[in-house]
Amino acid sequence: MEAVVREWILLEKGSVESLRTFLLTYVLQRPNLQKYVREQILLAVAVIVKRGSLDKSIDCKSIFHEVSQLISSGSPTVQTLACSILTALLSEFSSSSKTSNIGLSMEFHGNCKRVFQEEDLRQIFMLTVEVLQEFSRRETLSAQMSSVFQRYLALANQVLSWNFLPPNLGRHYIAMFESSQNVLLKPTESWREALLDSRVMELFFTVHRKVREDSDMAQDSLQCLAQLASLHGPVFPDEGAQVDYLAHFIEGLLSTVNGIEIEDSEAVGVSSIISNLITVFPRSALTAIPTELFSSFVNCLTHLTCSFGRSAALEEVLDKDDMVYMEAYDRLLESWLTLVQDDKHFHKGFFTQHAVQVFNSYIQCHLAAPDGTRNLTANGVASREEEEISELQEDDRDQFSDQLASVGMLGRIAAEHCVPLLTSLLEERVARLHGQLQRRQQLLASATPGAADGRALDDLYEDIHWLILVTGYLLADDTQGETPLIPPEIMEYSIKHASEVDINTTLQILGSPGEKASSIPGHNRTDSVIRLLSAILRVSEVESRAIRADLTHLLSPQMGKDIVWFLKRWAKTYLLVDEKLYDQLIFPSDLELVLSLKISVPFSTAFGADTEGSQWIVGYLLQKVLSNLSVCSSEQDLASDTVQLLVTLVERRERANLVIQCENWWNLAKQFASRSPPLNFLSSPVQRTLMKALVLGGFAHMDTETKQQYWTEVLQPLQQRFLRVINQENFQQLCQQEEVKQEITATLEALCGIAEATQVDNVAILFNFLMDFLTNCIGLMEVYRNTPETVNLIIEVFVEVAHKQICYLGESKAMNLYEACLTLLQVYSKNNLGRQRIDVTAEEEQYQDLLLIMELLTNLLSKEFIDFSDTDEVFRGQEVGPTAGRPVSAADVVLYGVNLILPLMSQDLLKFPTLCNQYYKLITFICEIFPEKIPQLPEDLFKSLMYSLELGMTSMSSEVCQLCLEALTPLAEQCAKAQETDSPLFLATRHFLKLVFDMLVLQKHNTEMTTAAGEAFYTLVCLHQAEYSELVETLLSSQQDPIIYQRLADAFNKLTASSTPPALDRKQKMAFLKSLEEFMANVGGLLCVK
Repeated sequence: MEAVVREWILLEKGSVESLRTFLLTYVLQRPNLQKYVREQILLAVAVIVKRGSLDKSIDCKSIFHEVSQLISSGSPTVQTLACSILTALLSEFSSSSKTSNIGLSMEFHGNCKRVFQEEDLRQIFMLTVEVLQEFSRRETLSAQMSSVFQRYLALANQVLSWNFLPPNLGRHYIAMFESSQNVLLKPTESWREALLDSRVMELFFTVHRKVREDSDMAQDSLQCLAQLASLHGPVFPDEGAQVDYLAHFIEGLLSTVNGIEIEDSEAVGVSSIISNLITVFPRSALTAIPTELFSSFVNCLTHLTCSFGRSAALEEVLDKDDMVYMEAYDRLLESWLTLVQDDKHFHKGFFTQHAVQVFNSYIQCHLAAPDGTRNLTANGVASREEEEISELQEDDRDQFSDQLASVGMLGRIAAEHCVPLLTSLLEERVARLHGQLQRRQQLLASATPGAADGRALDDLYEDIHWLILVTGYLLADDTQGETPLIPPEIMEYSIKHASEVDINTTLQILGSPGEKASSIPGHNRTDSVIRLLSAILRVSEVESRAIRADLTHLLSPQMGKDIVWFLKRWAKTYLLVDEKLYDQLIFPSDLELVLSLKISVPFSTAFGADTEGSQWIVGYLLQKVLSNLSVCSSEQDLASDTVQLLVTLVERRERANLVIQCENWWNLAKQFASRSPPLNFLSSPVQRTLMKALVLGGFAHMDTETKQQYWTEVLQPLQQRFLRVINQENFQQLCQQEEVKQEITATLEALCGIAEATQVDNVAILFNFLMDFLTNCIGLMEVYRNTPETVNLIIEVFVEVAHKQICYLGESKAMNLYEACLTLLQVYSKNNLGRQRIDVTAEEEQYQDLLLIMELLTNLLSKEFIDFSDTDEVFRGQEVGPTAGRPVSAADVVLYGVNLILPLMSQDLLKFPTLCNQYYKLITFICEIFPEKIPQLPEDLFKSLMYSLELGMTSMSSEVCQLCLEALTPLAEQCAKAQETDSPLFLATRHFLKLVFDMLVLQKHNTEMTTAAGEAFYTLVCLHQAEYSELVETLLSSQQDPIIYQRLADAFNKLTASSTPPALDRKQKMAFLKSLEEFMANVGGLLCVK
């Protein structure tokens, strides 16, 4: 194969043709040839055809004629060979990554693919369709015939999954285009006749019905249908054709899946088909098909969603490895979201009944019998095996977050049904839980305890677990970094029924979680959403009472976690709701009522600002936090969720103002500050978050005296105890004692928590407080130099302080921090002098100190980008005058740190992704911010840095490569400013010019890097114009093909035409980058050879 391509120009056409014929004949005459040998020979034929297509010396038509004859021979062996020939052609032409290495340019491969997909690919498709038609007419198939059928079906799948190259896509972008996953079918106009023929679509439905019992073939046939369901682009002449195609397809789908039991091997395929129809076709096409047909389609979607949901639940019970129904169910739920969130094409309430069915089915699958079907095996018998929960298993709320979000959204669409349903299910289970726990208590108290049914209690806990999760996702969204808003559907539902609600009864039901809701007079006239919340508060109350009655061992920690998770999610969205946020909202409704009311009266009365309801609920939530922390020191996940709820209560000033009025808050603060049990048993991360919450609470609205008292109770004990420990005369001897180490660790964790609580209006107080500690922490570095975990924690304190506070610090305060960081690094350096880091088997965790130091340096550098200190004057009155005589700057600290880190960063260490990314982020930052300092580095460190940049550009991920390219531009600019043509940096940049030149012109690279590479390239060209001209000359002189030579010469002339001579000028640089884009489009694939 290689010989043919290499000697191609010297061979006569007749010789090549006879070689091709010989190879085909050779394979035909030897049916028992080993598969690998046969495939390699056919690949050689495909390469000859591809190479011949360049100079039109070989015509594919003759091959197709031969293949057509082989197919019509009727012999299964010969037909299989025909299929192998077509498959080899398809693989060779399909993409630049699968193509053989034949020493031709990427542009050539791209052009071949374009020509092939217009005519020859369609020819292959038509041949395949003919074979499939022939086979589908036969009543029975022998095993051999069946195998042939399967081969052609797989071939059809390959054709329909072809990634069609758009006609005008620049050669440079081809590789990126081809790498995309989930290829949709977007053929050119020339395919119109082949694909819009309804008989083709019908054939694939017929084929599927014939092969669905065979799981392998069924996957291919469904994949073909899924691709046909994604058909879009110029193949449709107009929207009418699209609507006809869609209607026809849906008819075929319904006749295939209605009334049959979907096999597990079909589930994912069927869900892909439906997902493609809903996401690829415009919604206007969906609504344009006949109403009855669309209605049947949505009914089918509903039925399949419920059915797959039940099967997915069963898969979970049986703990199957391959969760096919789960995958299919997730896909259908995503399709539902696409539909129900489109209120432009579907009127309000259009999907309500369907949403009710899907929601009911989900709830049913997650409840135990008799209400639900959880843990029932396929034949409806309850599974009694104890479920083993792995330590590594993800929490359901995270593992199924997408599913729960979709079900929650469907629940909102049908709030009229779903909110009362969840309420009644929860209330009924709360009553049963209360009864069960009482019975247990009586059994424990009686002299002869009988056997208790543990299964009933477990079932109850599992039911409540799922009901709380669904309620949490239905009532509120998980907003990361945004202001959470009450979902409009929930707000509208509450407003709509406000006239039927008795506010006082609603408040009574909310405020008496210890009583049964149904025992309160007029309980039916309450706001449904508040009643649902109160149902969860009742679960919480049963738990709290059980804790008080010493029945903690009977409780489910999972239920405890669910309750505080829900309360945190709910409080973020509903508690002390900011009514101004809702003034601008237009709800998805035509109700006159909504136009006048933007916020529900029951909500604003129960949880609004300055209401008794909000005061009561804050007190209740705080009590819950205390109750949990008093017993959950052994359940660290529960403790973590509980302190997160506490942070939610104080992170907004309005809520914090109510929190600090509660006596419990002050008790908690005193208890934590005195390190008394049980709070001192909490894990370090939990203690850190608790400290953060206590500090945030201290910035609520209080008079000066109260505030002073608060800080005295929260922060002073921390300081006093710390100083008492480290100032002991024999501290050096005591430092390794367990209780001393615990005290030190607890203090360091608390300091991290204090730093995490930094906000613009508290930074002045917190920075001054923390600075006193930082100096002492440096002393601890000496004491604990052989205790890595303590050293890491000390560095982490500095990392957190720099991360949270540096952007607010004025000049002199920043100087204080720089000095402290510099001293820390000097001590670290002294302690690590001569320490070898060669253990290749070590895990990344063992290099945590390096990672933290790089993070610290990066955080210090961030001040150059984000600096609020001048505008906010947060240290007004505290800044000292000009800082003469104290010249420590961020540059000093960072470069000292880099001197420390560069010798330690070996190539082996760069294999750890986190370390590698942090390292390159840091050196790029330094090059961008302090390029003038780089030439001043000691020679060995300078070389090490340059080597790191080269390594990053040539051997690392595209993200690292991009960082290195971004570092080159400021370095080259620095060189141009200095005008020292004999400096090491000048010589290094000359070397980088060649690297970037090769990357852009000769290598395949990620197109996202073109801008960074282009900017670096331009700056380097400005610096080394003669060397650039030399590189171009060398490249041109190596070209033997005069056409390619001319194309390249013209492209290079055009590239620099807009910037001759090139100068470091923004306007010229932008013009060059524009020209570079054209250059890449014209010759980008010309010199990349494969």
